[in-house]
Amino acid sequence: MVTPILARDLAALGRVSEETSSESVLRGLTTTLAGGVPGCAGGSAELWRGERVVVSASHSELILLVDSEADLGEGPSAEVRETGRPVIVQDVLRDSRWPAYAGMAVRCGVRTVLSMPITVERSVLVLGLYGVLPGVFAARNVPPLADMLAEQVTVALANMWDYDEVRTDAAQMQEALAGRAVIDQAKGIIMKSSGCSAEAAFDELRRISQHHQVKVADLARLLVEEHQRNQRSS
Repeated sequence: MVTPILARDLAALGRVSEETSSESVLRGLTTTLAGGVPGCAGGSAELWRGERVVVSASHSELILLVDSEADLGEGPSAEVRETGRPVIVQDVLRDSRWPAYAGMAVRCGVRTVLSMPITVERSVLVLGLYGVLPGVFAARNVPPLADMLAEQVTVALANMWDYDEVRTDAAQMQEALAGRAVIDQAKGIIMKSSGCSAEAAFDELRRISQHHQVKVADLARLLVEEHQRNQRSS
């Protein structure tokens, strides 16, 4: 079940760029599973962080199948989340555990299901592999596949989250620098009009911002914009 092509494509998921997101990583993962695991015709991924979930799948029918488990109150993904162990359904027509789910699976063209959990930091990723024929996933192949998926997916998601954190920090720093610049402009306007010191100008900004319950940077921006309008009209 583990092939060199599958390993290569999974490793590629760890590369991040400006376009990388949870959705893009999960979409790439499900497409890789569908194309790289022998017997697998489609894949789904549910990334659970507390009660929040991001769902992706290689085919739209599989998103419907995953979503149906919440409505039906049964299914392999639900059991995986409850037990923390992989679940194999060799033939949904012969498995009696979830009759309502089986009917939905058949309508989606699914006969075999392999569902497995991967714990990543404080999140749980539930992967679903689907076959259109019964018995395409051998139980003996599940442990090595699960180990490789856990290793590669953990790296991909960790890289993506680290990159997100860096982007967030950079955006916050840029915002802070922009706020500092506009505050300095506003201080200059106050100093010029009143002849006070820079410290006194900032104290006046802070006093007005507290009185009107407005952030100092927002107040400074309003003052600068008003000053610029007055200059243009004069």
